Amino acid sequence: MAIQSQRSMTMRVSATQAKNRFGAMCTHAKIEPVFVEKDGQIDTVILSADQFDALCLSGQGKSLKQRKKVFDQTHKVWIDEQNARFEKHGLWCDDLRVW
Repeated sequence: MAIQSQRSMTMRVSATQAKNRFGAMCTHAKIEPVFVEKDGQIDTVILSADQFDALCLSGQGKSLKQRKKVFDQTHKVWIDEQNARFEKHGLWCDDLRVW
């Protein structure tokens, strides 16, 4: 019924399997998230209400300005590299010509 991911033991199922066994998917979601695939790609994740609440709470309390500051600090090296590349080369499409 379920396709097990090789990276971890999370449950991965097709959309059809999730539809046909929705009750079982909800029961399993209380233990761990269930990843639903469509066309071989993860499309949806089924979470328990407790997991969803924890996810919502983890994002609360920080303003956009605070999250941007954390992002800028975390990815400072990459941002500096991108800015230097832009200063040196400009935009990739600057000399793009319409035929």
